Amino acid sequence: MAVDVLGEEDVTIGRSALPGSLVVPSAARGLIIFAHGGGSSRLSPRNRHVADVLNENKYATLLFDLLTNAEASDRRNVFDISLLASRVEMAVNWATEERRTADLPVGLFGASTGGAAALVAAAALGPIISAVVSRGGRPDLAGAALERVTAPTLLIVGGDDTGVIELNELAARQMTCSRKVQIVPGAGHLFEEPGTLDLVIQLSIAWYDQYLM
Repeated sequence: MAVDVLGEEDVTIGRSALPGSLVVPSAARGLIIFAHGGGSSRLSPRNRHVADVLNENKYATLLFDLLTNAEASDRRNVFDISLLASRVEMAVNWATEERRTADLPVGLFGASTGGAAALVAAAALGPIISAVVSRGGRPDLAGAALERVTAPTLLIVGGDDTGVIELNELAARQMTCSRKVQIVPGAGHLFEEPGTLDLVIQLSIAWYDQYLM
């Protein structure tokens, strides 16, 4: 499906000067900010594919690097949820002041440890965040922040992602907001199996369509 977009724009986020890629379709109905995990960057092929389809469905997207190059060289930072969450908050605050996105409702899309970072940020930002989706995430790492999340949250997990399903179900039980654990049969942690990532996208769009307003 073709969409009239203003084009992908390179942007710089916050005092840490984190590089990002912003796409705002004409008549955009919301902004989805991505929180990568596992050391991935804004160039993650899977998340860029998700973003492309969101753009086709009239959602603006912001993909950005949560870590500087120096920070990314230290593997421990990939699991520093507090640091990652602060960067997600920084991106949200940037978007609320950016002319092209200031009036759009905001959703978060987290993957791996980025799922926990998105939830910690959502807990801190409260009503600013309208919805959260986690793909193959580790929401359990959000800890005590889980019970403070108010944004409706969809936790998508691969049916073959042994152990992670249980961690997502555990996290869901600690949450008090509207939430759902959605298992994708036959999918592993990275959703590389044919058709599985496309199903993730369909589920995510349906969630944002319901709650991003």
